Amino acid sequence: MDHRRSRSRREILAMAFALGGNVLTKSIDSIFAQERRPTPPQTLGPYYPVLKPLDRDADLTLVTGRLGCAQGQVIHVTGRVVNLKGEPVRGAQIEIWQANMHGRYDHPSDSHNAPLDPNFQGYSIQSTDEQGRYHFKTIKPGAYPSIMNHGNIRAPHIHFDVFGRFDRLVTQMYFSGEPLNDQDAVFRMLGQNKADAISQVLPPTKEIERGALLLSWDIVLESG
Repeated sequence: MDHRRSRSRREILAMAFALGGNVLTKSIDSIFAQERRPTPPQTLGPYYPVLKPLDRDADLTLVTGRLGCAQGQVIHVTGRVVNLKGEPVRGAQIEIWQANMHGRYDHPSDSHNAPLDPNFQGYSIQSTDEQGRYHFKTIKPGAYPSIMNHGNIRAPHIHFDVFGRFDRLVTQMYFSGEPLNDQDAVFRMLGQNKADAISQVLPPTKEIERGALLLSWDIVLESG
């Protein structure tokens, strides 16, 4: 048994519970404090995993059986999946996939001249809890040249595929204050909905590692 991995799973669950009691309460309040709009859909992209890794847990910074940790800025992404009424979507399935810190996907179609990181999981699948909450630990992905629009740079982003009870949403999460956002043609296509695709940086808490970033991003489905 990989004891490092067991500890990691327990730590993720403990942090999710701790954050659920404070940070995610603020997230709930923010949803009710403003007019809710559905989270805008975006392209699945060319790098949806062909072969999904066996290790699919909520900590993408460690890979079962390997001793190293993923390179890059550690981030914790938390949020809720709700419908337009603000009701939590319980048991929503969330798939995420992303590039590593160098802007490289572990995908056979990615010919970007950047190194792979053998210690980066790159993919996760999980379900929301009774309050619609989710939480995963990963690294901030790097930018990379688009193969769809030559000359365009894709800003750092994380892909989400969300299956609720009635709705499916394929979208992408971006980073607040990222200078490459407005140079990204895919991001610009969001138009007036750009703000709904950007995660927000929260004050760090004692539950996360020193130097890690805590981000919040709520996902709104039309029906749930």
